[in-house]
Amino acid sequence: MESSSSQPRKDIWNVPNILTISRILFSLLVFLLFPFHFYLTCFVLFIVGAITDFLDGWWARKFHLVTQFGRIVDSFADKTLVCGSYIYLVANPDLHNLFPPCEGSSCPFANIPLGLPTWTVVVVILRELLVTMLRSLIEAGGGDFSAKWVGKWKATFQFINIPMGILILRYLNQTGAAPCWLKVGFLITLYAVVFLTLYSGWVYIKAATKLLKTQNKD
Repeated sequence: MESSSSQPRKDIWNVPNILTISRILFSLLVFLLFPFHFYLTCFVLFIVGAITDFLDGWWARKFHLVTQFGRIVDSFADKTLVCGSYIYLVANPDLHNLFPPCEGSSCPFANIPLGLPTWTVVVVILRELLVTMLRSLIEAGGGDFSAKWVGKWKATFQFINIPMGILILRYLNQTGAAPCWLKVGFLITLYAVVFLTLYSGWVYIKAATKLLKTQNKD
């Protein structure tokens, strides 16, 4: 008879779930310290939190520790870290206009402020709410609504973009100016996030529609 010790553990307190819960704690620390301008500490905490997002999934798959609790809390932890951080960033007016308009320029785009527009954060949050709703519908019916590759790329760019925004605020707080390369990089990765957010949302909508039709036939 096969020993029960050889069976994969399915309890809540395994390494992947502990990493996931720690990501929520890191998020709360970021939100607590952000208003007090501890930007470098927030930067480090965010990076560590992002690393746990990679580690918990890798560990759970490698050692067969995937649990329903872990799948639910992992999604919640990701959205807490990302959406919460974007809300704190967009609430800071210093990020709204990283490149001031050029006075007297004849270029029609010269007076458009380049920074973190509020609508981009709204798009990110709405997409996360939509995917959460679709995942709940599909998995409640026994379907599999695992993350798509485009969703993983979106998360990767988010984990690059947000720390860059935090670093910009640290530079502005310490010296009054941020390096041009950092501001340009922030804007490039920001709109990469927006594009991947919209595209991945469309991919998930199509996948959910197909799965729901299959479930209804059954």
